[in-house]
Parts: sequence; C-alpha cells; structure tokens
Amino acid sequence: MTYFIAGPTAAGKTDLAAALAQEINGEVISADSMQVYRYMNVGTAKPTIEETRGIPHYLIDILNPDEVYSAALFQKMALEILADMKSRGKTPIVAGGSGFYINALLYGTQFQADDTRRREYYLKLAEERGGNYLHNLLTERDPESASIIHMNNIKRVARALTFFELNGKKISEYNTREKARDVLPNNKLIILNMERQKLYEQINLRVDKMFRQGLVEEAEQLLRMGFEESLQSMRAIGYKETIEFLKGYHSLADAKENIKKNTRHFAKRQITWLKNRTDGLWINVDERNVSDIIKTIKLWQG
Repeated sequence: MTYFIAGPTAAGKTDLAAALAQEINGEVISADSMQVYRYMNVGTAKPTIEETRGIPHYLIDILNPDEVYSAALFQKMALEILADMKSRGKTPIVAGGSGFYINALLYGTQFQADDTRRREYYLKLAEERGGNYLHNLLTERDPESASIIHMNNIKRVARALTFFELNGKKISEYNTREKARDVLPNNKLIILNMERQKLYEQINLRVDKMFRQGLVEEAEQLLRMGFEESLQSMRAIGYKETIEFLKGYHSLADAKENIKKNTRHFAKRQITWLKNRTDGLWINVDERNVSDIIKTIKLWQG
C-alpha cells in the first residue's frame, strides 16, 4: 500500500507524513517542487531534523537551484525509491503540495520524450517576452488551466502549454476526466483541508517565522553563490519577493505582505485543483491533532 498526502500549503502535510510513517513502518517521499533544491531551506519550509521525527525523507536537497526539476523526473526517481522501499518492507508515504507531481505518480502520467525540449522552449519564450505573454498563450489554448495557474508560475504555465502541444488536449481535461494506468496498487489518497480563514492565519504565521529564521539572509546567500534571480527556483514565492526587497524595489514590510498574499492565492489554487479529487479521503484538520487524524485514516482504510 502507498499513501499519498496532499493539501494546500501550511495545512500540516509534513507533520502528518512523519507521524504516520512512525505508526506504519513507513518512509516519506517529498512531492514538493522546491524542497528538492539545496541551499533553499527557509523559504521552502523544508522539514528540520526534529520535524522528520527520524524518518527518512527522499527527494529533498538533491539538486542545485539552477538545475531543472520536472514532474517527469520526479516520477522516474520516485518510482525507483518506491521499489527500494517495498523491497525493504517499508510503507511509502508520498507527501507534498505539487498536485501535478502527485498525479504523475498516482495515475502513472505518460510523459513523452519531447517534454523537456518543448518545456524549455516555453521557458525561454517567457524570458524573452515575459510571463504575461506566456500566460496569454495558455489562456487561448486552455482557459480552464489559465484560470487556476498564476501568471508568475512560469514553470506550470510552460508545463500546461507543453502538454497541450504534445498531446493535443488540455491538461485541465486530463486532470479531471482521465486517469492513466494505475501503476501503484492499493493507493490511499489523503487530502488535508482547513477552514479558509484558519488556513490564511497559518500561512501568515509561517511567513513571519521564515523571516525570523533568516529568509533575507538565505536569499542574499543564494545571490552571492551566483544563482540568478531569473532562475525558476529563484522566482518561487518567498524568494522572488525577498529578492525584490534586496534590489530595492520595495520595503521589507511590503515583501512580507506580498509573500503572504501570494501564498494565500497559491493555497486557493491548490484547493481548487484538489476539489476534483473525489477518490480520496478529505480530512478537515481544524482543531484536530495528528493522532486523531491518523485514527481517522486507519478507520478509513479498514
């Protein structure tokens, strides 16, 4: 059996994954598109040693910020890790907020060999003409996806355009109407949710904590190491706004508020995407501790 834990940012996926792993002799695979990068710890809310509870976590800190990470690469590496886990009698737990990554593994998305080349073409196009131009292309071809993918999330915009070009269909239709072959038997999809205002409060607290932990210093270090602000990894929420502050484009207070606002919008888009996942167990985590949630999961699996 393989467990998948999805949900919006700040809903408690990391904590639940580690606690569940302790209960069921499990190990965790991160389905996060940013925690894969080295040197980006604070801004990605990467789990600390204490937060992992001594449980092995995979696909964290394995690439440099200037390396390309994709759903196809995630799928390939995760399948290898899953096979190794099962050979050792471990129960895999895949946890993260990147819905397309979870889909790639849960439903066995079939990636074409030309995916990377076409995606890089669109990323280059965004550099030359801007993210707004790329997002307008997506609006013309797949307005449903464009409505839930923010213009600044160039990587996801490029992915959706690539999917449309190579498959002749909208990625929004694929996500909601099709399921590829189920490569992992006995999957359990768990979707965490939280009352919207409570979730936004958690997001605000997380952002404040990031600044206390040294987000500004982390962004400064990345720039000193030569990682350019144009890199997709450096344009992620948290780093983009902090670098804009370091460049003098706005104040530190504005940077904090922009990160909070953009993270809230991101969480809203995550929830919108997850609403189509009717095959999972939805758990409202308001005022519930991890032990209670694990009991609910055990009752659900029978």
